Amino acid sequence: MPELPEVETIVRGLREAITGATVEKLQVIDPRISLPEKEIIGKRIAAIERRGKYIVFKLAPSGALIFHLRMSGRLLRVCAEGEGRYSRLVLHLDSGVLRFVNPRRLGTVEYSANGFPHELGVEPLSDAFTVHQLRRLLAGSRRPVKPFLMDQRKIAGLGNIYASEALWRAEIDPRRAANTITAKEARALHRGIVSVLQEAIEHMGTTFSDYRDSDGNKGGFQDYLAVYGKEGRKCSRCGTEIIRVNQGGRSTYLCPGCQK
Repeated sequence: MPELPEVETIVRGLREAITGATVEKLQVIDPRISLPEKEIIGKRIAAIERRGKYIVFKLAPSGALIFHLRMSGRLLRVCAEGEGRYSRLVLHLDSGVLRFVNPRRLGTVEYSANGFPHELGVEPLSDAFTVHQLRRLLAGSRRPVKPFLMDQRKIAGLGNIYASEALWRAEIDPRRAANTITAKEARALHRGIVSVLQEAIEHMGTTFSDYRDSDGNKGGFQDYLAVYGKEGRKCSRCGTEIIRVNQGGRSTYLCPGCQK
């Protein structure tokens, strides 16, 4: 599933390309998608923003289109050959066409007349995400720290890849209870979260299979991952073999040598 860096990359590309465009037509291909066309057609895309893993098209004079890409969804201005057959929604704009390509049909799109309707936690790249805020959140939970970091009601946008990477950077075992993280470790974890997200954005996100930006390009951060997907390889920090464990049905990668 695209996480914060991938969604932010898509948002930045779309923001530059289609902000100010007017929606001239909605072509709804997937019958599961229900949108009030009269509330959308003729409106201008005034702004494009990210909230957690959501992409928000703010419409003028009112309303918003909200996309969640989930496992395989993409918002594409340029489609590779054959990819268009998975289009579930096509926005015909006065500046071109934008396709919501959704092969597994897990992604969603909704219309909101009154702001952002989902309850999410703090944005980890915002000024509100301080070491103090992170410590306060951690102290209130006995859950293992990795699933805790992935809880969108706590911290918005972190997922499996970047939670694993941030914990490796902070030298924290992802199986530890959140409320056992010390003040020193919380500072390291805060640095790890912020730094890995910023670096992943610089490299346009991580592509293993499905993720593409709005122009159909792959990300490049998969070449810089330290533990995620590296089971059996040597840790670049201490040389111990990286292992994979199951946490809540999800794979977690860690170095048992230096993540304590």
